[in-house]
Amino acid sequence: MKKNLTMWKSIVPLLGLIIAAACSIFIWDAGMNFPLIIGVILASAVAISCGWNWSQVQQMMVNGVTRALPAVFILLVIGTIIGSWIASGVIPTMIYYGISLINPTWFVPVVALITGIVSITLGTSFTSIATVGLAFMAIGEGLGFPPALVAGAVISGAYLGDKLSPLSDTTNVAAALVDTDLFSHIKHMLWDTIPAFLISLILFGVLGSLELANSTSMGSETIDTIMSGLENAFVIHPLLLLLPIITIVLMLKRVPALPALMGVGLLGAVIAVVVQGTSVSSIVQFMTSGFKITTGIGEIDSLLNRGGLSSMLGTVGMLMIATALGGILEETGTFEVLTGKMMKKVKSAGALISSTLLSTFIVALASGAQFLAIILPARTFVQKYKDMNIDTKNLSRTVESMGTVGINLVPWSVPAVFASGVLGVSAWEFIPYAFFIYLVPLVNLLFGFTGWTIARKDYTKEEELVHSEREVV
Repeated sequence: MKKNLTMWKSIVPLLGLIIAAACSIFIWDAGMNFPLIIGVILASAVAISCGWNWSQVQQMMVNGVTRALPAVFILLVIGTIIGSWIASGVIPTMIYYGISLINPTWFVPVVALITGIVSITLGTSFTSIATVGLAFMAIGEGLGFPPALVAGAVISGAYLGDKLSPLSDTTNVAAALVDTDLFSHIKHMLWDTIPAFLISLILFGVLGSLELANSTSMGSETIDTIMSGLENAFVIHPLLLLLPIITIVLMLKRVPALPALMGVGLLGAVIAVVVQGTSVSSIVQFMTSGFKITTGIGEIDSLLNRGGLSSMLGTVGMLMIATALGGILEETGTFEVLTGKMMKKVKSAGALISSTLLSTFIVALASGAQFLAIILPARTFVQKYKDMNIDTKNLSRTVESMGTVGINLVPWSVPAVFASGVLGVSAWEFIPYAFFIYLVPLVNLLFGFTGWTIARKDYTKEEELVHSEREVV
């Protein structure tokens, strides 16, 4: 017979994870895998102390990891795409024309805007970061902008699309979990997304101008060196930009993400062999272990020597440990215990929105996984929103603001670790500049306490109407 979890026992795994994470980051410099394992050990110990046996706890972990397998395969394929797209000359071509065409005065806000457009079109932040985001990092390097600032703009744009695109997994999941239709959910999210993104663009414009005014390294010499280095190392041609366009078309046609990404990755490999003259064995190595080149130009070598399936193994490992922890926390009811007392005290829309944001952040902090950070609070709070006659599209908007976007505030979360690995900038460096990721939750908090844009719905009358319609039938 399983015992009920107490509030104190529920806190133990989260508290242990936070303390271990702080030690690992500030003292041990050992990354986040070990703190997450500490969290799994503590969550397992709590579960066993409450009556579950080890085989049940192990199955909880298996269930958690199983839910993450589609994301695991996508991450691995993205690693191969980075390797093949660099070897094919696609990313070098994007860098080359980007440097020559983009006005440095507006570079930083343009990065956020273009990455956002691409992300909305593709429906995925990860692919946007790994393709146009990587190109913008190289362009920013050539123009002399701080990598952390450029990375912040890339991430802001990438999560604009991940939040709003009808092709995004998180957008579809959030809407489905709270019984609201997809396009009502997207339309309602415009209220928090557009103001947050516009403010971000203004801040990027101001900071970009300040960097331009203070920089002494944005001369034409650096740019010319990078462009000539790219021309010497690759065949640069505008037709190579057809590959990103094909990727966008496949996503718009709603081709499933995994086969579409595998297809464009292999197409990049074919282009590398045919256009760049790369040997088949070399392209296989690039897609497996990452692209390797020595041009003698530090900026080019540091930005292009990356990618490959193996580069994603660290992120995949962290994702699996995090989702194993999430599986235990979900199936033991830890999250419900933590939020139970909180929900009893919720009497106003402001308290409800702030509780939803806090709860979503707690899951993000504990698991580092987007889907868990959306699924658990959505399941937990949906009835409370209905009981208070607050439209559940407010709930889907709120969990997306923190679960899809704000999760990047957690340096050990899968999205933050992925972006850090691809862009070559630590999460601690880019978080202060990724304005969009904390403006969106703040805008939702403002709406909750002012009542602006909080849609109401009488669920009691709706249920009565459905019941009467059934009686007529």
